[in-house]
Amino acid sequence: MEERTEPDDPRAAEARAWAAQQLGTPELSLASAAADASSRRYFRVLTPAGRSWVLMDAPGQRPMVTAFLQVAALLREAGVHAPQVVASAPERGLVLLADLGRQTYLAAFRAGADPEPLLDAAVEALVRWQAATRPGVLPVYGREALTAELHLFTDWYLPYCCGVSAQLGRQRLEPHFEVLLDRIAEQPQAFVHRDYMPRNLMVCQPLPGVLDFQDAALGPVAYDPVCLLRDAFISWPRAQEQATLARYHARALEAGVPVPADLGAFWSDCQWVGVQRHLKVLGIFARLCYRDAKPAYLADAPRFLGYLRAAAQEEPRVAPLVREALALAGEPAAALPEAALTARDGRPCGR
Repeated sequence: MEERTEPDDPRAAEARAWAAQQLGTPELSLASAAADASSRRYFRVLTPAGRSWVLMDAPGQRPMVTAFLQVAALLREAGVHAPQVVASAPERGLVLLADLGRQTYLAAFRAGADPEPLLDAAVEALVRWQAATRPGVLPVYGREALTAELHLFTDWYLPYCCGVSAQLGRQRLEPHFEVLLDRIAEQPQAFVHRDYMPRNLMVCQPLPGVLDFQDAALGPVAYDPVCLLRDAFISWPRAQEQATLARYHARALEAGVPVPADLGAFWSDCQWVGVQRHLKVLGIFARLCYRDAKPAYLADAPRFLGYLRAAAQEEPRVAPLVREALALAGEPAAALPEAALTARDGRPCGR
């Protein structure tokens, strides 16, 4: 987590007092840590002796905090390195956690770390998590939720970034969405983190520390591998992406995770579920910009447009949806060079 300045607002003072009570020491300070795309905040709690914890501050979000605590326990039961909960007050939106360190996978990759051992550890942890799947424990990430997420693209990205009405976007894309959702519904289900990406994985011992898991559910087994390898903030060469996915597939089969036996069939599954996620993320980025005044996220919209084109190339049956979505967005459907996947300049849409 990236440390920031000492917070001085009343809510931070309340959180500090609660943490001091839980730890039995008044001599502590808070350092603001990196916030996420939600209204949650994270503080690093520090003592004069140099000990540290992480404090989640989520006022008015009791259901989210309750889900976080449940999933943290499930991850740890599965042998995944989620932070240990030191204390919690869901009714106050406060959770005190063990500190998993200050470097995310994303920061390590950007600093030039060898990606292989980090990705390998992420694959191992993901397989352990999915192998622990049991029904009736987590909410189902099914057709209703997937449809609502697709509408983020039609209702936020197209109108606000591209000047295309939500009504027109839905009219043109709904038939294609139905095909996509039917295909995703055929996939086996497993526990899914839903944001299993380098920004939410920590460099610590054992690797990786896993964060931001409160939205975990029972959903398509291909979802989290796509999150890991087609990330919002970093892209991988196709050969490395394929090699990592093949490694995941082999280990998942060995662990009894319900992936298709054929690697090619699983690769196809990844493209279908990936298109749903890519469209959703574009919509989320637009909403963060225009509703929540967080414009920085839209700088990575071209990366997801590139992911859509790659998926259409690798799974021709999803190409009609991608072509229609790109046409509405004013984007050429033709494949772009590799550099397009890491572009950060210019408008996200062609209109």
